[in-house]
Amino acid sequence: MIPLEDNVGDIIGKAQRGLGISDSKLAEKARVNSEAIRKLRDGDFDEPALLNVAPILGLNGQALCELAKSEWHPEKIEAEGLAQFNTDYHGMAVNAYLAWNPASRAAVAFDTGADSNEMVRFANRHKLNVQLILLTHAHADHVADLPRLREETGAEVFTPAREPVPGAEPIEEGKQFRLGNLQIDTRLTWGHSPGGMTYVVTGLARPIAIVGDSLFAGSMGGGNVSYRDALRNNLEKILTLPEETIICPGHGPMTTVGEEKVHNPFFAGKI
Repeated sequence: MIPLEDNVGDIIGKAQRGLGISDSKLAEKARVNSEAIRKLRDGDFDEPALLNVAPILGLNGQALCELAKSEWHPEKIEAEGLAQFNTDYHGMAVNAYLAWNPASRAAVAFDTGADSNEMVRFANRHKLNVQLILLTHAHADHVADLPRLREETGAEVFTPAREPVPGAEPIEEGKQFRLGNLQIDTRLTWGHSPGGMTYVVTGLARPIAIVGDSLFAGSMGGGNVSYRDALRNNLEKILTLPEETIICPGHGPMTTVGEEKVHNPFFAGKI
């Protein structure tokens, strides 16, 4: 089982940085001392302090406590026409994905991870014809093995226009791709990075959203470019998809829209 990408301390830290709230200001507003804030970020579970801090940071206290108690992890997801590949990039686990048309075996790769060998072997073993490589964003851990994956597959490569990558054709929000009965729509979900793109795949048994670092199971990517836009884009462009939609994040386990609407502290109770 792939562990969650973020713990409660990570989540609090991301919200603090995104909102520009210092330890002292958060302590004052939440009516706890600064030492309690530091302990929460270090992973010490203090339920009253956590419940006081959560609303100041726009987080759902119940979902935070649930994570702190390790009471929730998304159910393992297996879906025909979808495979996840988890590789190590300088000590950090990163995901890449394949989706394919089970009838024609035409396939699309999403990102490359640190090493595309397993993805290529899987495609060869299952007689998949990888025709497209779609990049969610240009951070190094997601495109590290692009030259080799492109050479091995001969696939066309596309990247968000706001995040150019050598050898990849830039695309804007609204671009559509089709592989047999699969349709792939693009939604700009920037905020973590300048041009983060979510790819929504329909035509399989369940819709799929490959979200890069926009959203994680129980968390989200840091709003490095714009925290508020990251929150808004996740709410409006990912969590409005059907609840059964499988969310494929750049780090951590796969999850669903329905699970995130209930269990993600950044979004629970907001939609």
